[in-house]
Amino acid sequence: MSAITFWDGVHAARPQAVDPQPNARLVETVTNLPPGDVLDLGCGDGGDALWLARRGWHVTAVDISAVAVERLDVLARSQGLGDRVIAVRHDLHESFPQGGFDLICAHYLHTPFELDRAAVLRSAAHALRVGGRLLVVDHGSTAPWSWNQDPDVRYPTAGEVAAGIGLDPATWTVERADALRRIATGPGGRTAEVIDHVLLIRRTA
Repeated sequence: MSAITFWDGVHAARPQAVDPQPNARLVETVTNLPPGDVLDLGCGDGGDALWLARRGWHVTAVDISAVAVERLDVLARSQGLGDRVIAVRHDLHESFPQGGFDLICAHYLHTPFELDRAAVLRSAAHALRVGGRLLVVDHGSTAPWSWNQDPDVRYPTAGEVAAGIGLDPATWTVERADALRRIATGPGGRTAEVIDHVLLIRRTA
């Protein structure tokens, strides 16, 4: 099975979200930032993209799944945000979206298929404008509803992710590298405590 087939199946197997919610770490990090151009890597149901667009951001939302992209496009248009959200299918294993951005978000960009995440995140850092930020939020624990229930899985810390990207500190500054707990809500309203690994990098030059 290919990555495209897998992720199309994941999204097609669940009902389309009518009102997808933004990720908690995005809200707490971005609320006070002035809007600009943002790239949402792995947009999924589109909660982040729609939340950003409502606050004046111009969003390029990409996902490997055509199902996810088409659903987000329909949602954005139905909410009058079609002029602020561009949803496109993109395989980050093959290439990286073009353009310069004030914010790039990568929430839970995990996959069972081959993906050089360090290279993707390095490309993201280089796509930032001066003053722009890269927000990477990774799983730090396994939720009961996660597609990956491998008991031996190890989640790299935010600091390890930053080290793996290997950015020049003269050009990029790590503003945050934390492990934070929160109560998450999964399918069917089920809740559980999870850990987020939060990395925030700013381009300074």
